[in-house]
Amino acid sequence: MSNARIGNQRIAYSNVGRGPPLVLLHGGMDDSRSWRWQQGGLADEYTVMAWDAPGCGQSSEPPERWRMADYADCLANLLAVIGIKRPHVLGLSWGSSVALELYRRHPDVPRSLILASAYAGWAGSLPPNEVADRLESVLAAADLPREELLEGWPGLLSATASPDVTEELASIWADNAGTVHPAGYRAMAYSMAEADLREVLPRIEVPTLILHGELDQRAPLAVAADLHAMIPTSKLVVIPGAGHMCNAEAPDEFNAHVREFIRAID
Repeated sequence: MSNARIGNQRIAYSNVGRGPPLVLLHGGMDDSRSWRWQQGGLADEYTVMAWDAPGCGQSSEPPERWRMADYADCLANLLAVIGIKRPHVLGLSWGSSVALELYRRHPDVPRSLILASAYAGWAGSLPPNEVADRLESVLAAADLPREELLEGWPGLLSATASPDVTEELASIWADNAGTVHPAGYRAMAYSMAEADLREVLPRIEVPTLILHGELDQRAPLAVAADLHAMIPTSKLVVIPGAGHMCNAEAPDEFNAHVREFIRAID
């Protein structure tokens, strides 16, 4: 892992491979480790950069007041500092909302957008009562022991996910739970609950791929269909048999779609 100083934040990131730059933005309470299938599978053709968002992994803790705009600005500054220009930007779940906020605030940065298991923020994709319930459950999960984390965050993995993948991801989530990164955990939760990015969707002009797991319960397929309908440059691809963490549950198919999409652009 490398480190960069962005304002008051120390941002950890990994950078592997050679070729057109591909930036990976993990989900809430993940970190760059959750992209190991993509860093290993796509580095033969792309320079693959994955950050630990502030408050996750080896990055420093942000102020609890941070919201989506702060993460997007931090990311834009990080890319400038480490010399990544016009990358393809791939965000999963919470990371997809960071990618959309990045486009809204810095539209000249992304070469393309890849939105996996995506939302236009919770406020932009879910009914208000569901947003409130989800925020409450996510905040409560901060105090759960590791073995109960999956119960605290239902629907993240499909019933067909392999035990090895389940254990690996649960370990990452446990490392990033609120007892380790309390301010970062709460900031990420509130940033997602408050984000409504619907207004930017019709204005997206870069090629956009929406990747969604067929069995995703966390972000139901109807959410992906709404995004597809509102983003004029988008293509929707559904990965059969995969849940919310489709990059980990079906990495070969996920990577193949990413590779095909970027090749068509470059």
